Amino acid sequence: MKALVNISRIFVGVLFIISGWIKLNDPLGFSYKLQEYFSTDVLNIPFLEPYALAVSVLVVVFEVVLGIFLLIGYKPKLTVWSLLAMIVFFTFLTFYSAYFDKVKDCGCFGDALKLTPWESFTKDLLLLFFVMILFFGVIHIKPIFNKLPTTVLALLSFILSLWFGYHVLMHLPVKDFRAYKIGDNLIYNMSTPDDAPKPIIDYHWKFKVNGEEQIITTRGSYPTVDGEYISVETETIKEGYEPPIVDFSIETDEEDLTQEILATNNLIMIVSYSLENAEKEGLASLMNFSKEAANKGYTVIGLTSSGEETKQQIKSDYNFDFDFYLCDEKALKTVVRSNPGVLHLNKGTVMQKVHWNDIDDLKL
Repeated sequence: MKALVNISRIFVGVLFIISGWIKLNDPLGFSYKLQEYFSTDVLNIPFLEPYALAVSVLVVVFEVVLGIFLLIGYKPKLTVWSLLAMIVFFTFLTFYSAYFDKVKDCGCFGDALKLTPWESFTKDLLLLFFVMILFFGVIHIKPIFNKLPTTVLALLSFILSLWFGYHVLMHLPVKDFRAYKIGDNLIYNMSTPDDAPKPIIDYHWKFKVNGEEQIITTRGSYPTVDGEYISVETETIKEGYEPPIVDFSIETDEEDLTQEILATNNLIMIVSYSLENAEKEGLASLMNFSKEAANKGYTVIGLTSSGEETKQQIKSDYNFDFDFYLCDEKALKTVVRSNPGVLHLNKGTVMQKVHWNDIDDLKL
């Protein structure tokens, strides 16, 4: 039992630290996932949506420090009970999501590793098994240091986790796992290679033949049947290739200008998924910056999901002399974890990306 507890202790502790730290690197992204869970379509607790960011930070900090507490042996009973409560909750959440097909990606490992709902549920069941070993063998969990060093390490882990979460919120994630990171080309990430795997789809054709319904399955072609056609249903057997970017666009009310604008040299893209909720200090910091960029020959555009009236109001209030184009809100939240945020692109390749707090770090 002691050996099983030690193995479980290392496995659970390391996995909680890795999972928590990845989400702590991007607490804003995890808060968007929580908002999805809180929505009326999933758990139907929309009153929690305004508090998603606070809940996000608390949950991921708790996840990291619990993993550290377990490894160093700090307050074993409290730690194991907390681990059990957390993993039971996560197991319920992932099962609910998978069974009712509500959330396509649980966000367990942020954007670093995408898991399907059933994969997430399986992972949580495995973790639950190891946590139960810790629960019944808690007497074998001993501190690896004396009381004072163990307490100091526990306190430092909590302080460091809180500081790191605050730091990335005030700037940007230290490690960017998304398809808009520096060095990525958005045009390439939106395209599908000619040799990319195609989806495999079965077509279930329903006909009435000699007064009886008959179903014939093909891989797309219309079957040759001496009967009356009724309906057809499709079943995806295997998903095809999906580009890393599928919902990004640069549009006006009349046309899609995505490819044309992305092909531009020295493009400054000012992103605000919602101008209504944008940080006023951030918008103010863009006034001189946008003018300086334009004077140095850069093409400056804005991207937002806000309506025309709001766009014109913001342009007037902050004396912006660039145009805002339309893009999906969810896509813009993925582009940059800042509202507003700024990207410098060259023919679709992201050269620089900054939080509005770091606007002075963007070199023109």
